[in-house]
Amino acid sequence: MKVDVLTLFPGMFGGVFAESILRIAREKRLLDVRVWNIRDFTSDRHRTVDDKPYGGGPGMVMKVEPVLECVSHVLATRVEGGGEEAKIVLLTPQGRRFDQVMARELSEVPHLVLICGHYEGFDERIRLALEPEELSIGDYVLSGGEAAATVVIDAVTRLIPGVLGSFESVREESFSDGDQLEYPQYTRPAEFRGMEVPDVLRSGDHEKIRAWREKMSRERTQSRRPKERFDEAP
Repeated sequence: MKVDVLTLFPGMFGGVFAESILRIAREKRLLDVRVWNIRDFTSDRHRTVDDKPYGGGPGMVMKVEPVLECVSHVLATRVEGGGEEAKIVLLTPQGRRFDQVMARELSEVPHLVLICGHYEGFDERIRLALEPEELSIGDYVLSGGEAAATVVIDAVTRLIPGVLGSFESVREESFSDGDQLEYPQYTRPAEFRGMEVPDVLRSGDHEKIRAWREKMSRERTQSRRPKERFDEAP
């Protein structure tokens, strides 16, 4: 999978892609990620990427020209032979809420272009020109889209076939079965400071273990994610 990140602060991704699962995915050549500085596509000597909003108001707005110039360059550079079509994603609080279902959808896309917002948001003509998928990682405010881009890339990459060693680890994770949370996990030692691993997990009876895990997953979900919270989500 190709992933291109368009940002005003490329240094924020310095060590992210060199560690853990993202490093493994890159070493296996299953993930090809590149970071582009939108400031490199400005036309003035001050490398201006923002300006005051028309109509007044607080803050600054990201300018349309450098963003569209950057996108055009990335597509011309990275889309080979006109074959694959890139999916452009705008990271914004106004977007569709990112979840495991969406992560799975995006993991099947061969080329993602993630545009990180900053300041008070984007000039609306960026949306009109690109018609991107708009995506939010939650109902809270971040300084910019860089943290959101990292979350999306991590969640999507681990679902690419061959990245993780075990298909079962992906299949049994939280949210892989609808809204269900994962069951409690234990490893050695069997007893620590008076806390013991449940006997059923040491029984060797796989059917009882499966039933216990299913029950614990259901109870944990009901306790930590009450149904009404999902009903309220847009």
